[in-house]
Amino acid sequence: MKILQIITSLRIGGAEKLITDMVPLFIKEGHTVDILLFDGIETCFKQQLLNQNIKIISLGINTFVYNPLLIFKLIPIIKQYDIVHTHNTACQYFVAIASKFLNHKKIKLITTEHNTTNRRRNIHWLKPIEKWMYKQYNSIICISDKAKENLQEYIGSNYPIITIYNGIDIQKFMHATPLNRDSLGLKDNFIICMVAGFRPQKDQDTLIRAMKRLPNNFHLWLIGDGERRKELEILTQKEELTNRIKFWGIRSDIPQLLKTADIIVMSSHWEGLSLSSLEGMCSGKPFIASDVDGLHEIVNGYGILFPEGNDKALSQIILKLMSDKTLYTNIAQKCQKRAEEFDIEKTTSSYLAIYPNKL
Repeated sequence: MKILQIITSLRIGGAEKLITDMVPLFIKEGHTVDILLFDGIETCFKQQLLNQNIKIISLGINTFVYNPLLIFKLIPIIKQYDIVHTHNTACQYFVAIASKFLNHKKIKLITTEHNTTNRRRNIHWLKPIEKWMYKQYNSIICISDKAKENLQEYIGSNYPIITIYNGIDIQKFMHATPLNRDSLGLKDNFIICMVAGFRPQKDQDTLIRAMKRLPNNFHLWLIGDGERRKELEILTQKEELTNRIKFWGIRSDIPQLLKTADIIVMSSHWEGLSLSSLEGMCSGKPFIASDVDGLHEIVNGYGILFPEGNDKALSQIILKLMSDKTLYTNIAQKCQKRAEEFDIEKTTSSYLAIYPNKL
């Protein structure tokens, strides 16, 4: 098959990470797979794919991804493929529109819903447009059962919606080599780590406020970047935590950083099925997460959940884990065992299984 994966960019994020990990596996199975970016800005994910000689088509650099002129750039490109698979809102909409200018029967459209909800669903006048858009797709993949349930509640059940759970490279995160803590000047400190983009969906704020409640030998690593970084840096300064919170930016050595940390946290307002969370659980460290859709489903009964936005509860859980070694080890082992269920090889096989059935 000739497959085109379309996404707004390859900045840090779960959808971007999924594409980066899956496309080489698709190619390994003998398929021709290219990637199209609305915004071809240079990122570590993009470079990782280019290093493997994977073709990346960019419609521009620092492009406004909702520019309707992109539809006309899409038309001559997508007609060259058997399968066109979209991720993210602008791509979903524009490919659906572009397909009306083509022989739709020869090109099968697939899309993936990467979250349990989104802000579009609160705009009532958008709902008919959303339902039209989803109708253009031959298959709609949701990355968790909760994401599927919420989407069906929103648009109805008369759509070809299926669940395929996200996956990660289990071996990479399970067997990563930690950094030298002595060289980082953190030999006798406890390290808490969160890997996530700085976007409204995420809630680094609660984790930063929790740090204020923890002893001075507790340090926080925030790995990622995004539109809210400055806001979070200001909050860090306001709470007088600049010497205990490190903003790492976008990194390519995340497995090593997770392996170095003592506790992994995902503080969020909502999720789909967070790859960063699975990676954290796989690292062999206890995992703590907000009790919200998309996290509850994978963490409950394995890691520890805390009420969304409750920095006091979060700090108490962290202190309990660091003082109770039996609990620490038990939670870490259960998290790693849970993460092993979400292998990227299984995800890739599930994706490929739906493609031929639609040709």
